[in-house]
Amino acid sequence: MAVRHRLIQATTEAVWDVLADGDQYVEWVVGPSEVTPTSGQWPQVGATIAYEVRLGPLRLDNESVVRRCVTGSELELEAKAGRLGTARIAVELRPWGEQCLVIVDEHPLRGPGGLLHNVGVEALIQIRHRAMLARLAKLCESQAGERCRPDPSDTMGSVSYRPGTGRA
Repeated sequence: MAVRHRLIQATTEAVWDVLADGDQYVEWVVGPSEVTPTSGQWPQVGATIAYEVRLGPLRLDNESVVRRCVTGSELELEAKAGRLGTARIAVELRPWGEQCLVIVDEHPLRGPGGLLHNVGVEALIQIRHRAMLARLAKLCESQAGERCRPDPSDTMGSVSYRPGTGRA
């Protein structure tokens, strides 16, 4: 199970606004191009979007289905990749002060992806998640405006250093 997290310098609401906009899916998810809504209203349960994933000369028609949605905090998708199988992708948003901690959890559900799942595949998913969370952060932070909450400038951690106060 590939789990990765990132602290985004925007409010939970600002991050949710990006996740809840199906048209922006292609902007933060690594792989898809040209998202097309196919049924339902994103991100309501059962809503689907179709997209193409290009791997060199190979073109894969995929679809993501919303399986669970807790407005403002959780979005769980089933990514369908044809013969390659399906995967569960869960995105959880947690308020972290005035910022948002985003946790992504992905694992295969059906098909060869589950059978071939190993440490190497896990490492590739981690790399993909790192890129995906970086894209999500950039998108959210650029769109957040007033809802962008950088770390306060006066917080340097819990330890302060002044000459002559430390011990060896």
